[in-house]
Amino acid sequence: MRAIVTAYGRALLSQLNGKMLLLSALPFLLSVALWGALLWVGLQPLVDHVQRLFETYDGFKLSGTLLASFGLGALKTVVVPLIAMLLLLPLMILTSLIFMGMAAMPAIVLHVSRRQFPGLEKKHGGTLLGSVLTNLSGFALFVLAWLVSLPLYAVLPLALLVQITLWGWLTSRVMTYDALAEHASAEERSAIVRQHRWQLLTIGMISGAAGALPGVVWIGGAVLSVVLFPFLAAISIWLYVVIFIFTGLWFQYYCLQALARLRAGAGAGNAAPAAA
Repeated sequence: MRAIVTAYGRALLSQLNGKMLLLSALPFLLSVALWGALLWVGLQPLVDHVQRLFETYDGFKLSGTLLASFGLGALKTVVVPLIAMLLLLPLMILTSLIFMGMAAMPAIVLHVSRRQFPGLEKKHGGTLLGSVLTNLSGFALFVLAWLVSLPLYAVLPLALLVQITLWGWLTSRVMTYDALAEHASAEERSAIVRQHRWQLLTIGMISGAAGALPGVVWIGGAVLSVVLFPFLAAISIWLYVVIFIFTGLWFQYYCLQALARLRAGAGAGNAAPAAA
């Protein structure tokens, strides 16, 4: 637990560094450009499709009854755009994660390694292709679990818990690979994931709690105002990028510290037989 808190403190100090704050600009601009185009072209067709499905399968009656039972009957009028937003949210998370990994993670690795671990040997056990495949495979499982959990949004606390859990799993899977790709060998990365599985998941879960905030802003855009929605969507994208950068720093500090300890332990183990 002490290692998690130490890495958190170092990540927080680094996040306040001017270079790290500027680092959020490129992933943000890339995500906004992509999502601006996608929402302009595809949002209304998606809303229309969900509307037709509701009309065909009497979804308005069912959703109205369900929302009324929780005292949320006023949301019946926005249930279609709300579902459309929920369907788009995982894609927003993926694009922010990929752009952050490509544009920000190399700078994060360089910043942390120079600042805290200048003597740590680089074994280059990961690749850009491996990072992309890890992102896509994790995202595929994430989306499947996300779609299965959509009915739970009728019970907001439970839905929030599910979102935090899913976020934590996806974040720990992706960030651990990226954090160790340059410095660790494939064998060392596997050993760290095996030995620190719960600590890495804990960092992911805490980050997941923070990651729920952009989703609230994003969904709020569908509930509050169509006019405000583009601005709220941009704010949620920026929040995702900032949270991802802090999470990347946190994982980077923790994983490199774990790698340094792993190698120190292996060195001590090799030295003992030699001394004997």
